[in-house]
Formats: sequence, C-alpha cells, structure tokens
Amino acid sequence: MCGIVGVVSERPIERVLLEGLKRLEYRGYDSAGLAVLNAQDQLQRIRTQGKVKVLETALDQSDVRGAIGIAHTRWATHGAPSEQNAHPLVSHNEIAVVHNGIIENFGILREKLIGLGYVFSSETDTETVAHLLHHHYQSTQNLLSALQKTTAELEGAYALGIVSQLYPHHLLAVRHGSPLVIGKDKQEHFFASDPLALLPFTKEFIYLEEGDIADITRTDITIYNQGKKQTRHIQPLELTLEATHRGDYRHFMIKEIFEQPQAILANLEGRLTDEGVQEANFGLRAAAIFPTIQHVQLIACGTSFHAALAARYWIEALAGIPCSVEIASEFRYRKSVVPANSLFVTLSQSGETADTLSALRLAKKIGFAYTLSICNVPESSLVRESDFHFMTRAGIEIGVASTKAFTAQLIALLLLTLALGKNNIDKAAQKHIVNALRTVSKAVANTLELNEAVAHLAQKFIDKQHALFLGRGALYPIALEGALKLKEISYIHAEGYPAGELKHGPLALVDKYMPVIALAPNDELLKKIESNLQEVRARGGELFIFTDSPMTTEKLDSKVHHIQMPSVDSLLAPLVYTIPMQLLAYHVALLKGTDIDQPRNLAKSVTVE
Repeated sequence: MCGIVGVVSERPIERVLLEGLKRLEYRGYDSAGLAVLNAQDQLQRIRTQGKVKVLETALDQSDVRGAIGIAHTRWATHGAPSEQNAHPLVSHNEIAVVHNGIIENFGILREKLIGLGYVFSSETDTETVAHLLHHHYQSTQNLLSALQKTTAELEGAYALGIVSQLYPHHLLAVRHGSPLVIGKDKQEHFFASDPLALLPFTKEFIYLEEGDIADITRTDITIYNQGKKQTRHIQPLELTLEATHRGDYRHFMIKEIFEQPQAILANLEGRLTDEGVQEANFGLRAAAIFPTIQHVQLIACGTSFHAALAARYWIEALAGIPCSVEIASEFRYRKSVVPANSLFVTLSQSGETADTLSALRLAKKIGFAYTLSICNVPESSLVRESDFHFMTRAGIEIGVASTKAFTAQLIALLLLTLALGKNNIDKAAQKHIVNALRTVSKAVANTLELNEAVAHLAQKFIDKQHALFLGRGALYPIALEGALKLKEISYIHAEGYPAGELKHGPLALVDKYMPVIALAPNDELLKKIESNLQEVRARGGELFIFTDSPMTTEKLDSKVHHIQMPSVDSLLAPLVYTIPMQLLAYHVALLKGTDIDQPRNLAKSVTVE
C-alpha cells in the first residue's frame, strides 16, 4: 500500500523523487522520506510525519542533495505513523531501504539480528531488511549477492528499493508479491510502485516479474531471477499526463464521478453487436470455453465485491448459470469445493490487490477450470496470471474512494453475463439488453444532473453519526456500496441492508437521529420496499427515498425526502442508482471538511493482506 520511487541520474534528483511521491500519495500518506547519495557518495536522509508536502518543506530547509536516491510515502502497518517509523530505514548509515508490503517473519529475523548486535530504532518490519542486508554484506562484500541472500530469508509480499554508499551509482530493486516498475530514459533510470509516478519523466517501462531483482545504473538495467540474468521487454504507456490532473474540479473524486459517462462509452466501444457481445472480447479461446461453463465464482474485495454481488443477480437470472460470490480474504483461508467446469472470476481496479491475487493463485491449485480477470490495468499481475481478461478502460482513478472503476466493473460484468448466456438468452432479450446498454451512458449523464439537489440534501447529514442504506434485489449491493462510500470519506458510520431484513434487527437502531436512505426503483419490488419504509416512519426515522416513481410514503410528513430519479430499464438500475450515492458521500464529506481524495487510514491499492 506504500509508494516507493528511485532515481539514478547525473542531475540533482530530490525534486524528481518528490514529484514521484506526490503522484503515489494515493497509496499512503502517513509519513514520507527520502535518502540520496551526495557528491561524496555519503548517505543523506530526511523523514517527516504527515503528507509529502511536509517532507517538501523539510527538504527546502535542508542541504540534502544528490543524483541517486530513493523515496517513500507510507501507509502504516508495523508501527504507528511517526518520523521514527518513516522510510527509508537504514543500517549503519550505509544502506537505506524503502519497502512496500509486509515481511511476515520479521519477528524471528529481528530477534536473530538483535542477537548479532544490531540495534533497532523503529517498530517497522522494514528495518529488519536493512540490517539483514548489512549482515550478509559483511560476509559477501558484494551488495547484490547480499541482497540475494537476504531475500531468500524473507517471507511475505514485498517490493524493495535500496541505495547504499557500499554500492554507489547503483540502485537495487526487488519485486516479490508487490508491484514494481522500472522507467527507462536515455539519461537516467527510475523505479516506482506505479508508472503513474514517473509519467512526467518517461513513458517507457519494464514491468518486473515475480522474484526479479534489478541492478540499475544511469546507463544500464540488469535483471536477475533465481540468480540468472533475465530479459524483460520495454512497454510504452499511452496514458497522458493531463489525465492525472484535477482540471477545474476541486477533488479527484468529483472529477472521476463526472467522468463516468465517458468511461462507460470507452468500456462499450467495439464490444457490442446487434446480437449481443462477442466472446472474443474476453480472450481468443473464450468462444470455445464459455459454452462449457456450468458455474461462476466471483472473487473481489471492497467496492469490487459489491460489483460482484450485483452481477450474481444478472448471471443467474439472464445466463442461467449458478454463481457464487465471496470476499477474497475469506476464500483464500477456507477449504472450498470446486464445482465442475467452473469459471473463476477476479475483480480488481489495480490488478495488484494482494488478497485477490492470492485467491487467483489458490484457485489454480485447487482445480478451477478457467480463470478470468476483470481489471483496469493491462500490465497488472492479475491480468498476466489469468487465462482470460477483460479491461474496463475506466482510465486512471486517483481518488481513494472508487467511483468510475466501480461502474466500469458493472458494465464489464453485464457484458460477461451476455457472453456466458449467449445460448440461454433468446435473441429478442439479447437485443433488448444491447439496446439498454447503448443508453446507459446517457442515463448516467442525466443522473449527474441531480448533483445540486444531492448537495442540498447533504446538509441534513452534517450532524449525523450513523446512517442506514436499504435496497432490494440488485439494488441491495448498491446500498452496500452507498454505505461504504459515506463511511470512507465522511467518517459517518453507515450500513447497507436488504430492505426485507429491516425488521430482523436494524429496525432497533431507527429513531429520529438515524437517516435511512432507500433505493426504490419502480420495479416488481417497489411495493415490498414501500412497506419496509412505512416501518421506518412508524419509528420516527427520517427517510431519503431515491426513486423514479411517486410513493405513498412521500405524503406522510416533512421527514420523508423524495429524490426523483430518471426512469431506466430495470437492468440498468444498479448503474444509475450508484451515482447519487457517490454524490451524497462526496457532498457530505465536503461539508464536514474531511480529506476526500485521501481519507484517513485508507489507501488506494491494497497490496498487503
């Protein structure tokens, strides 16, 4: 979840490191630091608690300068956010290490190193790596060999960046379970957790593979895996620098909410025919494989999990295929019964989500027939390790709270439903679904016109401590997602429930202080949810009803707020009703003055368990 950057050049690189860190703050922002070798090849380090701007101020007041160095922005795991625990961590002021991930056996290694006389100055697992590397250097007198010995002792998932006065003019980088890329330029080389960090400096990247150790100088890149030299191809990145700017928007989150109509169009471009969707969009062999699928297992975390829950309704109702949905962190730690001819589908915006990636690897071992990833990053581990993949084309998403990546996943899952159900869905129904999908971008754009109305509504949540979201059918996962968004960025405790479960417990919480947000499209379940809402009003609860149909509850009293939604095909309701939930969370957080793009304790790419 942390962000790391490294640069080796002939020019001063402190500002380059800072610029890279600013672009990686979505991965963590508890503390930040950097280490460089100065003109005399001496290690200089500066660290601060807080965001990168605090580090920038400290750097301006220091004499830390160099042409080779590493930097880090932290999401705390081992040890509280503090300058003491900030990276880089050093050993004997000779070796500096930055680290993303978790060293699972650090406790054992720490005790070993203390027994060898090493003194620890932090609570982190990362300092263990620095001291262990120093220890092995004593016997090898070769930092690259010492690093190979060190990684052989480490357990867990991690990416490492190293600079040392024992090996001047070289950067070392390691990928083991956490993503790392090398940026290539004629005059200098880089590494980073994400190519986004390096966009101002290069668009040519080498994506390190599992177990790679890279030895990087200003002119050369040498990559080893299991002690042998490897060839890794350079891949250009087409992403523009402008895509990483907020433009006229106050926050990335609201920018990304309003980018959803275009992201949906990009997702659908070239993928629909009059009859449905071509299986080839999922891979060359999909046309032969999909008709054999008898079960679908969807695996995801967080927001992606809610997309998977919505998709279960579509896959079973339309494609007629049994579908299971499970949180990745739960799936990987239980014994599973693998159904015959089962397609294992993983969802992740980044494609590097640790639990989802581990679940994919487990699925291959225990006998799932085929694997498919739905992802937004073509070069990610999830895509590379799956039999099939589908790119959501959402564009870069910088706000920690996911918005457009979520709707892009819903579109992808609808297309998957069509592809899997090609032989089960009659032609008229397929044509109806295709026509509906061709209208969804406009429907989302129309729904965004509720922005001002939702902003006005948000004022009623300023002093609230709790909120309850209700939905039925495929709108239940959207209620879960609405609750997640509100709690993520406004810090209001919120829960999503199936409306039919209201009387089985949550109703005990309802009083005049508990706002209840209901998603009530005009479908076959409307009358059912209306009766649930009557129960809320009978207990004095304040209702916020998002619906495209006038409802009798609206006429009860001033504590019922009716938000008129555009009428859409019931199939598209999850996509359209997501929009006001995102807007509500955003405007409540705006009024409360929270850090919307970088909410406390969270990070964008969860690359640790």
